[in-house]
Order: sequence, then structure tokens, then C-alpha cells
Amino acid sequence: MDNSSAIEPDARAEYDDVDAGVEAPPEIGTDERRMHVRAYNYWTSLLHDRAYPAIEDLDPESIEDFGPNSVLLDFTGGVSDPQIAWLGKALRAECGIEDHIESVNDVPSRSLLSRLTDHYMQIIANQAPVGFEAEFVTDDDRSMLYRGILMPFSSDDDAIDFIYGVINWKEAADSEQAASIAHALERDRVEQRPPAAASPIWADGPSGERGKKVQALAPAETAGADVANLAAAVPESAEPETLADFLVVARESAEVAKQANQRSRSALYSALGRAYEFALASENEPELYAELLDDAGIKQQDRAPMTPLVKLVFGADYDKTRLTEFATALTHAKREAVPARTFADYLAERDGGLKAIVAEERALRRPEAKLDKLEEARAALREARIHDFVTLEDETEGTEEFALLMARRIPNGRFAVVGAVPHDKRLTDKAIRSLAAKL
Repeated sequence: MDNSSAIEPDARAEYDDVDAGVEAPPEIGTDERRMHVRAYNYWTSLLHDRAYPAIEDLDPESIEDFGPNSVLLDFTGGVSDPQIAWLGKALRAECGIEDHIESVNDVPSRSLLSRLTDHYMQIIANQAPVGFEAEFVTDDDRSMLYRGILMPFSSDDDAIDFIYGVINWKEAADSEQAASIAHALERDRVEQRPPAAASPIWADGPSGERGKKVQALAPAETAGADVANLAAAVPESAEPETLADFLVVARESAEVAKQANQRSRSALYSALGRAYEFALASENEPELYAELLDDAGIKQQDRAPMTPLVKLVFGADYDKTRLTEFATALTHAKREAVPARTFADYLAERDGGLKAIVAEERALRRPEAKLDKLEEARAALREARIHDFVTLEDETEGTEEFALLMARRIPNGRFAVVGAVPHDKRLTDKAIRSLAAKL
């Protein structure tokens, strides 16, 4: 059974062969943790500013790294018994599954696979990836240490209808060694030794050196934690003094917002607030700001001065649509003379938030719409001389102002109206423009 705080601690009551008082997570090793991190980084790489990655972008069979250690659950037929759409070879072999397996109900109990499939409802509830690690006893009485992660996918960017799980494992120490470890852990608890520092979960992630500043929560605390909670893990920094300091702080805040996948508005607004502070600071040191842009290979833009700035903060390769929105928001803050260190609150307190501010700013830039040429033509026909009036008894339907009539040309320059042409907007509009052009 599990002897650390995994997703469902109540499930530990099922077995009584492990000391429930030993709550420290097992040491599995750096390779397994890296697999856990690489799986999460892979998930974030598929987001592309969506609520969840698209299931069509996932191909477990092509993932040599952790694909063999993974399972894909399909909820399109319902959540009571999701189908198993993919089961990696390594995980299948470890669980002794030789035949085809259809659904979660077919998963052997007390198997390594059940450590993933037993917790899928937690993903539905949290709507975010969940990582966990623990120890359990298999059917053949082996103690297994494992670390896993479950990640949501969607077919419509709205509902979670697929979950992709990755797990790694190794056999635990024998009973004598386990007892010795348990005794040492209990002694440490009694002596109230300070807990070990949390390991930097992003050490080998996509954020490079800056990512090392974002500390992982202790594994026993991360079960069910939303990725957006990473915002709280950024260490307190000293108040920025130089322009470079402002840029570093802005980039740290932007990285947290990106890791939160924009689902945390507070993280995003905080990042924009920091970017605005950097923008204000850059006005006092234009030459140094120009050097920073030049070093990053970013060109200044006179017509859109905030665009290079947000590229510098969020990354030039960040989604262009989002960069444009961020630049527009900073332009709004500058135009409204929002005081420094208040822009995040300004965004949070505004009805509609960022989207409303962007829409307002764009509306101010939008030139007045030119008078519609078709409406000009309609107006001209309303003032045109009327030649005659006719009533068509069989043509009483329709409410359109203008209609096409079919007439037969007869001698002496006269026209005999024979009926109304069934309404066709494209044809009628073309006729209106053509006739108005002759007036």
C-alpha cells in the first residue's frame, strides 16, 4: 500500500502491513524525478495558450523517453469506466498484462498501473496536472517505490476527456532496511529536525537557470496542487534598483505566469505589473534599454514601442497574439498614467480584466469607419426620380426595401413588368450599385 501522502490518503486504510506514521516520501532517485519533470514539460509544450493540450497533438507511441511508462485514458464514452487508449510496453510488462486491456475496470488491483488509474477523478476535479509519489506492496509482495504524474488533455479545448499518465518505479529495500529507514525517519521527527530543502523541479526544465529559482513543493504537499500555485513559490527578491534588476524581476514573474499557463489571472497580472514597472524604468535609461534590446536581437518599433519591451520580458518566441495583447495593455497603462506598482491591481479591479482593457485601447486606435459604399448607393436610389408605380398581386411576400423586377421591352421605349425576381441579396446589391453608378 501507499505509505506517503499520495492523491488519496484514505486508501491507505486498505492495508495494515506498513507503518502509517512514516510519512516522508521515498527516495527514488534523480532519473525518475527527471522523467516526471520531462513529462510535465512535454505537456506544457503542447498547450499553445489553450486551457488544455489538444489530444490530437499527443502520440505516446512516438515518445521514446517516457512513452513506454505511460497510459492514456479515454473519457469520451463516460467517466465511470474510461477506456485505455494506450498502454506503454514497460508498464504493461511490469504489471504482467499480456492480453488486450479495454478499460480501467480491467486493470489488476494492487498493480503499478492501478496507482495511476485509481486517481483519475482527481484530475477531473482539479483541472490541472497532479504529481505524486509513494510506496505500495504488489500482489507478489514486492515493495515498490513509484513517482507518477497525471495530465489532462481535451478534444475541444473545453472539457477534459483524456488523461495521460506517466509513472516510474523501482523495488524498495527489504524489510530489515525498511525498518531501519523508518526508525531513522521517526527519530528525525522526534528531534524536530528541519525538513530537507525542496528540490528545484525545473532544474532540467525549459526555463534554464531562471527556472531553478522556482522551488517545488514537497511531494507530500503537491498532490492535487494546481500548477498555478507555482506563483507562490517564487522567492522574495530585493527591490529592483537598476534597469537590469527590473528586467530580471519582470522575467521571473513572466516565467511564473507562463508555467501557470495563464489559468492564474493573478500570476499573469502580476507579470504585467512587473513589465509595466520595467517600462517606466526604461524611460529613465533609454540608452541602456536600447542596449538590452540590441543584445536580445530585438528591434525597436516607433509605432508600437511596447511590443519590443514585452518580447524582452516574455520572450521573442512567445505567442505573438498574446504579446500583442500585453503590449496593448501596457500602452493603456501608460496613456492612463497608471502609477508604478499598481497596474496588477488595476487589471484585477477592472470589469472584464485584461480583455476589456485591450478592447478599449484597440477601439481608440481604430479609425472611423468609412461610409459603406452600398449604403451610399441605397441612399442615392432613395432620392432618384420615380418613373411609375406598379402592384404585383402575386408578389406580396418579402420585406426588403429594394427588389428586382423583370420587365419586357416593348416598342416606343416602354417596359412591360412581368414579375418580381426572387430575392437574392448578392444579385440585388450588385444591381443597386450598378444603377446608382448611372445616376
